[in-house]
Parts: sequence; C-alpha cells; structure tokens
Amino acid sequence: MHNPDLRERFDLAAAREGFELDAAQQLVADELAGLGTALRKRFRRPRGLYLHGPVGRGKSFLVNTFFAEVPVPAKLRVHFHDFFDQLHRVIARTRSSHRTNAVNSAIAELVGGTDLLCFDEFHVHDPGDAVLATKLLRTLLARRVTLVTTSNYRPADLLPNPLFHHLFQPAIELLEGHLNVVELGGGPDYRRAGGRGNPGFASGTWSTSPPEHLRIPTAAGGTLLDVDGRPLRASAVRDGVVWFDFDDLCATATSTKDYLVLAARFSTWVITGVPRLTHRDAEAQQRFANLVDVLSEKDATLHVVAQQDIASTLARGRDTDRTASRLALLGSSS
Repeated sequence: MHNPDLRERFDLAAAREGFELDAAQQLVADELAGLGTALRKRFRRPRGLYLHGPVGRGKSFLVNTFFAEVPVPAKLRVHFHDFFDQLHRVIARTRSSHRTNAVNSAIAELVGGTDLLCFDEFHVHDPGDAVLATKLLRTLLARRVTLVTTSNYRPADLLPNPLFHHLFQPAIELLEGHLNVVELGGGPDYRRAGGRGNPGFASGTWSTSPPEHLRIPTAAGGTLLDVDGRPLRASAVRDGVVWFDFDDLCATATSTKDYLVLAARFSTWVITGVPRLTHRDAEAQQRFANLVDVLSEKDATLHVVAQQDIASTLARGRDTDRTASRLALLGSSS
C-alpha cells in the first residue's frame, strides 16, 4: 500500500474536508513539508515558521495538519491564550514555593523535552505579556525548540500601541531572526464562504429575537460564579448552559483567563444584550474578541442575542476581522 509523504498528506486532509488547497495554501504546505523533512535530521534543529495572513485563509488547518502528520515524537500544540494562562499559573505556583527563576522554571515545566511547539493565534495586547513572551522565545531558542505559529499579524505589527510597542521589539527581532516569516495572503475568507468550522461552535446562533429556549429562565434571578476566588455575575445557569449579560461579562474587568476557566465549566453559552459597539467601547470589544477566540478554540456552543446584526455590532479595530469571521460561522435564528 502506498504510504503518502508529508506533502501529500496536506492534500489528503483537505480532500477529507471536501476542498482542494488553493495556490497560496499549496505554497505554505510545501514550506511546512520541507520543515517536516528538516525536523527528521538528528543533529540540526531547523528554523521555525511564523505563518501570518488574513482571517479564514486556512492557517490553523495547515498547521494542525502539519502537527498531526509530522513524525516528531516530542511535540506540543497549544492555543496562545491557553499557553499563557498555564504559564501564569505555573509561575504563581513556582513563586509561592520560593523557587528562584520562576519564569524559566515555569517555561521548562510546560515545554519539557519538546522538540516542536505549535502555537495557534499568536498575538499580544498586554504589555506584561510582551515581556513574558520575550523571555519565552529566548528560552525556547536556548532549548533548541522549533517553533511554528499562526497569527493575523506580521511580527512588526504585534503590540502596536506606541506607548508599549518598544517592550515587544526584542521579541519581534527574535521572531524575525529565528523563524521564517511566511504570509498566507490574498484569497477568500473560507469561513464566510461556508468553509469548514468547528462543529460545536458553528452550531451556535446570532439572533436579535431569540427563540424560547435561549431566553433567560424566568426564575433565574442571577447567580454569582466563583472564578479563581473572584465573583462574576451570570444571569442564569442551567444544565451546563450559562447565560451572561454582555455588560457583566465584557464591559467589566474580566480577562481571557476568566473565560478559559469558565469554558472548562460550561459547554454552551448565551450572551444577551450585545449593543452596537463604538470606538468608545474598545476595551469591551477586545474582551468580546478574546471570548470568541476562547469559545471557538474550545469548540463551545455560543448563542448571541444582540440588538443588530454582526456587521453593525463591531467597531473597526485590530481584531475586528478575526472576530467577525468566526462569528460568521453562527447561524441566524432571528
């Protein structure tokens, strides 16, 4: 029986999902297949790959296929949000035990003997994470870990806030100096074109007039959830389903870490009262973008009850395209 080589497996994976790789995707598949070949060489660790481009172009599909098929025994694939959540937790635990070099110890614990690390959705908005990401990259390079990552942004466009961009400049230089930076450019957003999405997440809905089963239970009265020792108000909780008002979840000081904790607890979410967002709501919109990232990655079902359609909800911003592309997977129940 013919055993397809790594490059052929990208085409086979696409065929199983019912599509063919377009010309730009084929070039990225060639690049990843070459990296896979280089990884098999015993004494030389190859340069990694930083894959960036517009939303919905298949970056995650290509890297996930590469990760699944490349014959590297010690490999780790993780969403960037998840990894940083774990990293913060291990750092806190390490510091509480009074061990020195808490950051390096935490990175070593999470990475272990990994030869290949694949990050999905590499992006940095928090200045504190910028410093931590720089330490992470230096440690990965020192441990000779090959890094493959996807992003919607070129390395130079990460953490664009001019007040803090200089904090990430060392990390940008590491990314550009030690990874091949490849763009998966022009072409359709396959999510909007009806391409493949996460089945659980894509089974959700966006509605302006919710059906009865999405309405907040009349006897709910609200409930306080414990999120790592802090209270967070939910409108209701019923049988693995959680209801939140947008203001309670995104217009207050919540974090991606909170969403990760809650996503492990609830598989179905209903977000009500989503308003038309403006540039004055930049922080709330960023939290909403982070929430959509987490729920999409965790394949949780999301039902949104808004005052208007998706296009009229989001103000233009750095993550608008990615958020709108993922929300486009939701069906309409209006």
